[in-house]
Amino acid sequence: MTSTTGKLTTHVLDTMHGAPAAGMTLRLYRLEAEQAQLLKSLSLNHDGRVDGPLLAGPELLPGRYRLVFGVADYFKSLGVALPEPAFLDQVPLDFGIADAGLHYHVPLLASPWSYSTYRGS
Repeated sequence: MTSTTGKLTTHVLDTMHGAPAAGMTLRLYRLEAEQAQLLKSLSLNHDGRVDGPLLAGPELLPGRYRLVFGVADYFKSLGVALPEPAFLDQVPLDFGIADAGLHYHVPLLASPWSYSTYRGS
């Protein structure tokens, strides 16, 4: 039996400005076979986070997920001059949830030219 006490969270830091990526858009998908089912679409708060978990409890199921971050639109909204097309536009991160009883934190560090991620705590 799988525990349903886990959660999924994210946090985005703007490494160009050294600040949270407040207002960046984010979409969360569940991946099944070749299909991507949109679960949530939202904007990050003043701290570059979502106000609560993206998924928690019985909503968080083992499986494959995708977070898509609106990197180019975020930097354009700050007045950053980007080439057309932007080097980074939408940044997709595909990851797996093996144990729905654990906390999965998926942070993103982003600039107009690069990004990195890791499994945080």
